[in-house]
Amino acid sequence: MNFTNFKLSIAKPKTAETLIRLGAFALLAAVIVLMFPRYNNAFRYHFEVGKPWGYNSITADFDFPIYKTDEQMAKEQKQLLSTFTPSYKYIRGAQRQVLVISLSDKERIENEQYSRIAVMQGKVAKTYSLSEVYTPKSAYEHFGYECAQNLVLDTVLTDQMREKLLSTLSPTQGMVQKGEKIVDKGEIVTERTYQVLQSLRRAYDDESLGNRQRTLSILGEAILVVLFLLLFVIYLYVFRLQYLRSTSTVLFFCLQMFIVIALACLALRFNLTVYLIPFAWVPILTRVFFDSRTALYLHFTTILITSVVVPAPVEFFFIQIVVGMVAVSSLSDMTRRAQLVQTAAWILLAQVIAYTAISFAQTGVLTSIDLWIYLYFFICALLTVGCYGLIYTFEKMFRFISSITLVELTDINSELLHTLAERAPGTFQHSMQVSNLAAEAAKTIGANALLVRTGALYHDIGKITDPLYYVENQQGTENPLLEMDPRDAAQVVIAHVTEGEKIARRNHLPEVVINFITSHHGTSLVRYFYNTYCNAHPKEKVDESLFRYPGAKPTTKEGAILMMADAIEARSRSLDDFSEESIAAAVNQMIDTQIADGQFAETPLSFKDVEDIRRVFTARLSAMNHHRISYPTLNK
Repeated sequence: MNFTNFKLSIAKPKTAETLIRLGAFALLAAVIVLMFPRYNNAFRYHFEVGKPWGYNSITADFDFPIYKTDEQMAKEQKQLLSTFTPSYKYIRGAQRQVLVISLSDKERIENEQYSRIAVMQGKVAKTYSLSEVYTPKSAYEHFGYECAQNLVLDTVLTDQMREKLLSTLSPTQGMVQKGEKIVDKGEIVTERTYQVLQSLRRAYDDESLGNRQRTLSILGEAILVVLFLLLFVIYLYVFRLQYLRSTSTVLFFCLQMFIVIALACLALRFNLTVYLIPFAWVPILTRVFFDSRTALYLHFTTILITSVVVPAPVEFFFIQIVVGMVAVSSLSDMTRRAQLVQTAAWILLAQVIAYTAISFAQTGVLTSIDLWIYLYFFICALLTVGCYGLIYTFEKMFRFISSITLVELTDINSELLHTLAERAPGTFQHSMQVSNLAAEAAKTIGANALLVRTGALYHDIGKITDPLYYVENQQGTENPLLEMDPRDAAQVVIAHVTEGEKIARRNHLPEVVINFITSHHGTSLVRYFYNTYCNAHPKEKVDESLFRYPGAKPTTKEGAILMMADAIEARSRSLDDFSEESIAAAVNQMIDTQIADGQFAETPLSFKDVEDIRRVFTARLSAMNHHRISYPTLNK
């Protein structure tokens, strides 16, 4: 027997499809760089009060002022404006013995805590205490007669005077001289240091200083993003080439990264914390449809890219590494909704522990912990549970299949399987036995047992159309195929594959399940009728295409396992001797025939896989057909 072609054979990808996949990564890199927030591009440091400075020592390269904080400016403006006097002018023709203003003006003056007003008399302004100013109502109560309003706010002059007064307030407090040390590596960032660093950042934001730095900063960002994506592509090329050669898979990876990075950039633009963003979506979604290794690698790539722009990147990176590892470890195979809730709970716990530990390690003080972060972690965990809706969306969008869907399809009470059990009970029982055999073999060689079990349950649904043509459903009646020409009989048998595909598509079964239906016989011969016809026409050159299934051949381990299990389960029913030796001989004969016929040439099965499958099938069939003792009758 020849195993030369047993290794996975992947055709060379078309140039257009290759360009699309590479273009997807290139477009993603460009979009990410454009999405990055464009503030503070020339001063690419991230720092917080109470946290250690994680970079090299900073020394001033030029003189720059120390800007006051917003709180300081607000406090000084309030103090300065407390001495301000709004300007009023007399209403022409009004009496001037009593100063009367409107009630709304009086309330505004009191709310703004002004103690005096200025009244223009010609070109001279005279100030009055607020106690000397009345409203029409208070003037009547005080003097006993009505006094009309005679003062109106001069808004133009008042605004001019207010702006002039505020302009005297300096936005800076001191200077940092060129060459002056600002902060050393590892030094805790104090309020004062934070203010100086913010002032340096503001100085860099000056167009006259920041153009060159800003250009170099954007270039650096682009190089980092391209580097991280390139490393991911190299990983796929070396370890997961089948993913890299699938356009839908590449687009799926790119879309995931785009979604979470876009959400992070959006949060940064609106001054929100990135810890609200559920980065766990990436490893969870990837693990549901693919494997743990790829899920972790894609997650690391995503958080590396995001770390370029987030505050406190080291802290962010460590916490998100923990998130990815916990997500993948706690979700080895998602078959129930509750698993996602449990994963979110583990992620929440891991984030809390990681953040607390990092805060203690960096500062050594309890006060460095921001309690709001724990609330953000909780909200993020709730958003992680929302990943369930994305699983369904991506299944439909990219035609993937999740373990949850496979579990739902294996429900034997589903409408399609119930119909198979009613119309073709023998075929249904055969499918159940094949699913058990195939799942056991898949577990042994590390294939997807749930997937092959699902495929086995549906592989013969085409027999629903004419169940009595198949011996397992005849229940002792004559086989109508034996009355037909072997060529016609072969076509009837072959038709269950094409009919099965039609039924599967009408019932909207996933494409991966349909592949089991079309490939479970590969391009093998319907040997019973082929041999019968050859024996009846020994001198005729027989056209084998009349007796061959249309295919295609299986291309996966799961597809090969199903083909073996289907043939061997059917073969075992014709055995007269169910000893282990006879079962092993039947198993070996069927598998050897399929190998010699080239049915597994396009699958990634190894020598060891085939030997393990032989052993499992022999043991399983021996157990299924074990001898039972005869019960003694009761002597009367």
